[in-house]
Amino acid sequence: MPAKYTLKIVTDFAAAHLLRDYPGVCNQLHGHNWKVEVEVTSTQLDKVGMGVDFKVLKAATRAELARLDHRHLNEIAPFDRINPTAENISAYLYRQLGARLNDTTNRVTAITLWETERACVRYTED
Repeated sequence: MPAKYTLKIVTDFAAAHLLRDYPGVCNQLHGHNWKVEVEVTSTQLDKVGMGVDFKVLKAATRAELARLDHRHLNEIAPFDRINPTAENISAYLYRQLGARLNDTTNRVTAITLWETERACVRYTED
């Protein structure tokens, strides 16, 4: 069985949003301190013995989150068209980070987005 390494970083960002057509108070502008867990699976180590350098993983994640941090998410594509739910945000981050990090031996395999300390969504694709 081939080796697999799952690397994970945890970071956060702050942003406001509202949920269009939501039948409750979340249809009003409000904010969260979102926590983000990024998981990457590596199937091969480099000459140093790393799947992907945590520094590279952190930098790519920071670059993506910089677009969202301290912003009103409904004003940023694609959330100007789709609701900025935790589900949609996690899928967006999965795709954006995959475009930056996926290669022949490394693949973004999961994004876990915490909206509060007790509520999160984990997004993956097969």
